[in-house]
Amino acid sequence: MTNITDEPGHGSSPAAWAAVVIMLIGVAIATASLFLDVIPLVWLGAALIPVGLIVGGILKAVGLGVGGHRSGGSH
Repeated sequence: MTNITDEPGHGSSPAAWAAVVIMLIGVAIATASLFLDVIPLVWLGAALIPVGLIVGGILKAVGLGVGGHRSGGSH
């Protein structure tokens, strides 16, 4: 049986949440815009995906990632 305290946290941190939310918003905008045939908004939505990765990396670097000193836990 696995000890829960040995789990790596599965990315449950403010950095991971922010990155995923930004990327999901980008995918939603791109998908809806593609359906409505508004190509500039498709590219805007697609551009949010790397922005989410960058924001997640920055937040992790300042200590809000898994095991970070500002994340508020040992996740």
